[in-house]
Amino acid sequence: MAEVVENIQLRAIEPTDLELLYLWENDPDVWRVSETIAPMSRDRLSRFISDQSYDLYATRQMRLIIDVDNVAVGCVDLFNFEPLHRRFGVGILIYANEHRRKGYASRVIDMVKEYARNTLDLKQIWVNIDEDNPASIALFESCGFVLSARRKEWINRAGTFIDELEYQCFLE
Repeated sequence: MAEVVENIQLRAIEPTDLELLYLWENDPDVWRVSETIAPMSRDRLSRFISDQSYDLYATRQMRLIIDVDNVAVGCVDLFNFEPLHRRFGVGILIYANEHRRKGYASRVIDMVKEYARNTLDLKQIWVNIDEDNPASIALFESCGFVLSARRKEWINRAGTFIDELEYQCFLE
């Protein structure tokens, strides 16, 4: 069983995170789950950091760094925020293998659910997961997400089409 981490924080992106974001955004293994198809420059990432607005109502998205004991281990994205429909999508990256399977992602999901429920008064959170990502499927199912849709042959992975799964977590 994974250990539960208590000293975990979600924080705003800082200019000092530039090199870390550059590493993450330019890793082809991350592209597989982020639907990225081209490298990102330091200049573009620097502008992204400086232009960050943490007004979810204005931008409809937010990226936060996951810190464990003051070490950035990944990030969480809140996106497609729909205040009228009281929902948003979530994506989590725990980058390095040595930080995975330690309970960080499930703790972050709990924190995001609490924020969504108590601060934003949302009804639900959703996530899309490629069918060939059993670790993410197990993570989100263990955190109360239920399979609600399957998009057949939705993702083209090097000429092979795979299904995309949509999971929802109801907060009420």
